[in-house]
Amino acid sequence: MVFVRKTFGEVLDQIADVEGWLTDDQARRLYDRASELREDAQLVEIGSFRGRSLIVLASAAPVGVGIVSIDPHAGGDRGPQEIAPNQYLGDSDYYSYTDNLTRAGVADRVTHIRKTSGDALGDVDGDIDLLYIDGAHRFGPARQDIVAWGDQVADGGTMLIHDSFSSIGVTLALLTSTFVGSPWRYQGRSGSLAEYRREPMSGRESTVNALRQALQLGWFARNVLIKGALTLKLYPLTRLLGHRTRDWPY
Repeated sequence: MVFVRKTFGEVLDQIADVEGWLTDDQARRLYDRASELREDAQLVEIGSFRGRSLIVLASAAPVGVGIVSIDPHAGGDRGPQEIAPNQYLGDSDYYSYTDNLTRAGVADRVTHIRKTSGDALGDVDGDIDLLYIDGAHRFGPARQDIVAWGDQVADGGTMLIHDSFSSIGVTLALLTSTFVGSPWRYQGRSGSLAEYRREPMSGRESTVNALRQALQLGWFARNVLIKGALTLKLYPLTRLLGHRTRDWPY
């Protein structure tokens, strides 16, 4: 099959019915970073669920880019109340994932590794140019993804992390990995999708980098309050905080 890159508008139409947690603004950031890759680059996504974000990345990346999707599809870590593995749900997610990628015309571009990100370490050879992390949001797995997989990103490469400054586990992982003494320069965020570029920084630049991330903690506190209010069904409080839906903020 000959691959023809789609416009961003066409990609949004394709993912409209694909379940997942990705806003249009976040999809735009993924699309832009993937479209900037060289033809011999390597793109890795950790946590693909049913393929919503992967369709965006694979639809934007130039021909020749190696695209790897890592997801065990074991039915666990699907959401805040779905931590334990459930093979029935995992298989359902996997079948939906493959169907969605096929309908979008990108299935042939993707190498799928059906393992946890921890077990898949060592399965991807060479430098990673674009790393997208949306795996388990608990502190341990999230930090391992940022540190271990981040170490494989080439100098000048990009790391994108979903649920940054929104999930408690992911935010704690960032606090202990990207804030101080790291090679990750914070580039901004689209909602909870934070972008980092791997590059050296001077001492002053590193301090500024930590402060720029620290400024996002107010938004993080708001999100934690919203999640607590949603859990307790205090919907007037969530509206007071500017949250208009009953979905968790992301």
